[in-house]
Amino acid sequence: MSQMPSIEIQLMTTFLEQKFEVDESNDIEMYKEFVSNYVKIEQCVAVLSDYRSDCSYIYSGSFGSVFGLPNENSVIDSAFEECIFTKINENDLIERHVLELNFYQFLKGIPQEEYNNYSTSSRLRMKDSVEKCSYINHRTIYLKTFNNGSISLALCLYLPATDLQPRNGIDGKIFNIKTGEVIEAEKYKNNAGNILSKREIEVLSSVAKGNKSEQIASEMNISVYTVRRHRQNIIEKLKVTNTAEAVQTAFVMGIIAS
Repeated sequence: MSQMPSIEIQLMTTFLEQKFEVDESNDIEMYKEFVSNYVKIEQCVAVLSDYRSDCSYIYSGSFGSVFGLPNENSVIDSAFEECIFTKINENDLIERHVLELNFYQFLKGIPQEEYNNYSTSSRLRMKDSVEKCSYINHRTIYLKTFNNGSISLALCLYLPATDLQPRNGIDGKIFNIKTGEVIEAEKYKNNAGNILSKREIEVLSSVAKGNKSEQIASEMNISVYTVRRHRQNIIEKLKVTNTAEAVQTAFVMGIIAS
C-alpha cells in the first residue's frame, strides 16, 4: 500500500510539471471528436487526458458499466482517471503506472516525431473480482507533443480481455504500432535508471541493504554530508517522502535490484 502514493505522485508530477507551450494548440477539439467516434464503434472506455489543463475527457461505451460509468461522455478535473483506477487491482495498477513511467523515459530516448508510433499494452485484473477473474486490456498512446518535447495529450483505452487465463503480472509491453515490434524490456527498464545518477543508484542500493549513511560513506570513500545530499536528491527525484519509499519505488521501477 505504501508504494501506491509514491508511484502515483511520481506519475502525476512527471506529466503535470512538464514545460508546456502556452500559445501552442494541442488540437484538443479534433482529438475529442476522433475519440468520441472511436468509442461509438468499439463500445470501450477511452480517457483523453489533457496534461496542460490537468483535466480528462471520459468517453464511455457499453463496456463502461464494469467501472460503474454512465453510458455517456464526461469531464473530470484531473488528468488521471481515479474513478477507473479505484476499480483495478492495486498490484496491477502499480505495475501499470510503472509501465507508463518507463514508456515516458523510453520515448525521451527516441526522436520526438516518432512518439506516436508507440503504445503500451497490458492486461489488468479488476479489483475484488477474484472469483470471476475478470480482466481488461489497457493501452496508452501519446497523441500530441509540443515543439519543446512536452507531451500534451494522452489516450488511455480500456477494453474487455479475451485472454482470461489467471497468472501474475500485467503482461506489460511497449510496442511499435506501425511495425508490431515489441520493445525488449531491458531497453526501457534501463531508461528508468536515467532518473537517478550512477552514484545515486549506488547509494540507494546500499540503503536498500540496510546500511546507514556513515557506513555508506566509508564504503564509497565519500563524506557523510555527500551521502546525505545524495539521499535527499533521490527523494526529490523519485517524488517520495523518505528513503524507505524511495527504495520501494526503485524496486518496482527496476532501478535497483530486489
